[in-house]
Order: sequence, then structure tokens, then C-alpha cells
Amino acid sequence: MNYRDRIFQQEGASFPGKTYVEAVLEPAFNEAKHHLLHPMMAINKAHLIMLREQELLTDDEAKRIAGALCGIEMEELRQSHYTGQFEDLFFQVESRLLELAPDVAGNLHLARSRNDMGITIYRMVLREKLLVTLASALYLKEHLLLFANEHVDTIMIGYTHTQQAQPTTMAHYIMAATDMLSRDIKRLIQAYHTVNRSPMGAAALTTSGFAISRERMRELLGFDELVENSYDAVCGADYLGEVATAVQLAAINLGRTVQDMLLWCTQEFAGLKVASPYVQISSIMPQKRNPVSFEHMRSLLSSAAGNATTVLTMMHNTPFGDIVDTEDDMQPYAWRSMGVLEQMYRLMASVVGTMEVNKDVLLERAKGSFATVTELADTLVRTDQLSFRKSHHIVSRVVKEAMSEQLAANQISLELVNRAAVEVIGRELSLTAEELRLALDPVHFVMIRKLPGGPNPEEMKRMIAVRQAVLQQETEWLAQKKQANANVMKGLDQMTAEWSVG
Repeated sequence: MNYRDRIFQQEGASFPGKTYVEAVLEPAFNEAKHHLLHPMMAINKAHLIMLREQELLTDDEAKRIAGALCGIEMEELRQSHYTGQFEDLFFQVESRLLELAPDVAGNLHLARSRNDMGITIYRMVLREKLLVTLASALYLKEHLLLFANEHVDTIMIGYTHTQQAQPTTMAHYIMAATDMLSRDIKRLIQAYHTVNRSPMGAAALTTSGFAISRERMRELLGFDELVENSYDAVCGADYLGEVATAVQLAAINLGRTVQDMLLWCTQEFAGLKVASPYVQISSIMPQKRNPVSFEHMRSLLSSAAGNATTVLTMMHNTPFGDIVDTEDDMQPYAWRSMGVLEQMYRLMASVVGTMEVNKDVLLERAKGSFATVTELADTLVRTDQLSFRKSHHIVSRVVKEAMSEQLAANQISLELVNRAAVEVIGRELSLTAEELRLALDPVHFVMIRKLPGGPNPEEMKRMIAVRQAVLQQETEWLAQKKQANANVMKGLDQMTAEWSVG
């Protein structure tokens, strides 16, 4: 027996080959029965309604097909296993319809293709998963705003280049993370708008000679617009790429905040304490409180970004033609990336909402830090009418001298500052001891930074209020979309059920 015959003996001589089933068809079938069955049936019902309204089916034909659609046992299909009898779930459903309504059910495929039907199914699945992800993103946003509101007066050091930079507040940091999340939410909403467009009626590629109504299909399935060009409708994949890109960036953005908070949980930093439900102890070291929730978030967000990258990579160099089969392989990666991101949003909300902030440690660290000396330089500009660069030189000398004497920032004396001034400008300053004290006070530093977006507590409260109003609008938009989609599905079920017994 030659090698070719041995392969046929192992794989079988007819479709589908054993390895093809294991590697492609069976996994795709399992994904389809879990994710695609419900939208597939919704499309069948909408197409039936449209065909009857366009008088492409008689009343009797429509009633018989409606009866067959209502006779499909959905749970039985969900529990079924891939046997190779049918290429995929679509053909299994079609076979069952033909059993329930012999011959006439074949007209349900009039003026449509698996191409436009498949892309429509994918878009319907994606829009629902986007709404789930957005709900959890808004949940996190709500809790971040609540947390920020609690910490408008919590003084801490802000870092740039991993080094102590300037005093700020926990609220200022959290609001920066919230605004980053808000942009991610906007991108996800925009991706929803791109996804929520109907390809139905494009058929295989060029529409159909039958007088169907693409607009009616759009309406019945709850899409906002049509993908007008029929070639683009079945061949364009950037709707999926836009989702993947939005999810990828959202996962990366959230991961940066997680990385900071994981650092702040260290005993050396001692800024945050994760609540007991979200830590684990060591099997050997009794003193350990491992913030594993943040650790898992960090790695799982990387997996979400990775799965989104896989979608984009699979799209790369795919011909601009019928790519339904390729999308069968791509879609699960998009679903997984959204699924992980959605879970991490909820987990982050729970962890942040229950963790403790060591305000005293953060404040004392800020008081002793040289992070305040930017304000000292600014103060010298005001008190002595120096250029900022000369003031900067004086303060730089002050810092070097203080560090050599092992002084903390709040131990800097007026005498030390005047010595530095004499070296730089040849005279002492008119700066007073009280002005020096205020310049080196991190609370004062924060309070006077009340320009738009600054850490001043009142400015933070203003920003929080504005973002809470936007959150309310986003929450209302989400509720409207969920209800609209639910109403569409309910309407299809009701009309089909009425026809089936009419």
C-alpha cells in the first residue's frame, strides 16, 4: 500500500476527511451551535416574512415554512454532535426544515446565500457581545468614579519615567484612567455602529434578480443601516477588524493601570491593600498576601490583546473576496478577546471598589519627597521676579545640597535656599520662611493647581460630575440598544408563531 492509499484508509475516501473534521468542521460546528444558532433562526424568520410581503411566497407556503421553523427543536440542536452527515449547522437546520415542510421549505433560500446570511449572523453575534462588553465597561467606569470621589483629597506622588515627579491625588490618577476607559467605550460604541449594518440581500455577491427588499430585512433584524454595496457586504471584514482593534487597545489600556496598582500593593510601596476575597496566601510563607487578582488581570488582559491581534493577523493578506470560511476561523478569537475583556472589567471594578488606600503613608511620602520642588521654582519666579530657568538652577542646587546632607524636602531651610541663590545670582532672595514652607507642602501644591484638568479637589469634583452625566447618557444608550434588539427578536418569534397556526 502506497502512502496515498494509507492516508485514504485513515482519513476516508469521501468528504469529510477525518483530520479535517477534527481540526476544522467539528470545532466550527460546536462554536456555531452555541453562538450562531439563534441569529440563524432569526434570519430565517425575517427572510420568510420579507418573502411573503414581497409576494414571492404564497400564504400557504409561508404558513407551512413558519410551522417548520416553529417545529425546530432548538435545544436538541444545541445538544447535537458533529457526525459528518452535514457539512455544518446551516445544512443540518435546512435538512430539518425540509423534513418538516418537504419541498416548500427549499424556497426559504430564495434570493439569499450562505455568504450574506453568514456575515449577517456574525454581525448579529458581535453586536450582542459588544453590548455585553460595554455593560461591564460602564460598570467599571461607575465604580472608578465612585472611588475617585472618595479620594479627591488623598495626596500621593505622581510618577514619570518611573521616578517621583510631582504631588497629585489618587482621584487625579483614577480620573486619568477613567478618561482612558471612556475613550475605549467610545471606540467600542463606534465599533457597534460599524457592525450594526445589514448585508442581507447581497446574496452570493451581486444581489438577486428576485424583487426582495433589503431595507425590510434590515428593519426586521434591527440593523441601523445597510451595507449598500453587495460586494462589500459579503467581502468586507473591517467591521470585525474594528472590533478587534477597539478590544485590543482597551485591554492594553486597562493593563497599564493594573500594572501600576500591582506595584502599589507591594510592601515597599504600601499604598494599596487588596481586600481578602481577591488575595491568596502563600503555601509556605505565612506573611504573604498575594494580590493575585491583579496578577491574573495583567496576564488575561494580555491574552485578550493577543486574541484580538490574531484576528487582525488572520485578516492580513486575505483576498478581498468571499471570506466567510476564513471568518469562521477568525470570529471565535474576537469572541474570546471580548469575553476576557468583559470579565476583567467586572473584576477590576470589584477589586478597586473594595481595596484600601493607605492615605497616611502616601501623604508622608509626598511631604518628604523632592517632588514638590517644581512649586519652589515657581515661587521664586513670583517672589523675586527671576526667570524660570534661573529659578530652576537655584532649586537644582538646593536639591543637590539637601540630598548630600540627607535632608528630606520638608527639612530644607531658608538658609540653604539663600546659599544656593547667592551661588547662582549673587544675592539672597526675598522669599520668606512661610513662603518656603508652602512651596514645599504637597497639599498646597495640589490645591493651587486648579486649572482645567488639574488635581485641585474642587476641579476633580467638577470633572467627576461631568463624567457621571456622560455615564448616564451611555447607560441609557446601552439600555435602548438592548431593548431594541430584544424587541426585534420577540417580534420575529411572534409573527412566525402566528403564521404557523394561521
